Amino acid sequence: MPRKSSKQSEEKIALAESGVASVDKALTILRLFSSQNIELSLNQIAEATGLYKSTALRMLASLSNALLVMKRSDGMYVLGPAIATLNAAYQQQQSLETVVIPILEQLMKSTQESAAFHVRQGEERLCLYRVDSKQALRDHIKVGDLLPIDKGAGGKVLRAFEGAPGKANAQIREAMVLAVAGDRVKEISGISSPVFNAEGLIGVITLTMPTYRFNAKQASMVKASAQKLTELLGGKFQ
Repeated sequence: MPRKSSKQSEEKIALAESGVASVDKALTILRLFSSQNIELSLNQIAEATGLYKSTALRMLASLSNALLVMKRSDGMYVLGPAIATLNAAYQQQQSLETVVIPILEQLMKSTQESAAFHVRQGEERLCLYRVDSKQALRDHIKVGDLLPIDKGAGGKVLRAFEGAPGKANAQIREAMVLAVAGDRVKEISGISSPVFNAEGLIGVITLTMPTYRFNAKQASMVKASAQKLTELLGGKFQ
């Protein structure tokens, strides 16, 4: 089968030049769907992407297996139920951000140290939100960074409130806050406290600072911030 002309390809949606090619192609198909294009035929998908129909069919099969698209009995493709799940998660994240960021900003202003919100992601913890200290010397963790789940105040608090056994974890659960100096990195210290919504533990608020500025007395402010955020999210701080 002859290749489509370069002039014709220029008029198609450009495929990403990096990453795994098959994933790029599948995501390109997924991006075709919109409020104006809620259903698409195989011909329309092939025409819009510049993909051969055989290739488009393979990509659609993968998307269908993931429930991201569905093929109707009339042969038209529409978005699948997994999109609703992703949208709900996105909406929840956006809603969460509007509540979390003001709490982190206030904590940063009160302590002059960086404040972050961490959640578990697999066997690590993810920095989901962060407000940086205005001071010149601070840690440089960014939103999206992954950190150990077994080191640092945030990781230890998450594990403790997930039910990790042992006397140390029981003490964390009783205190509702943990302040540790130089645990993950000798030069960086942290203070962390758990955050809950109506369904239970969702993450931790963590204050970080250079170890030479570590002040365990700030634990009360971190704990108060976590309690306030928990109340705003409809959880019970216990």
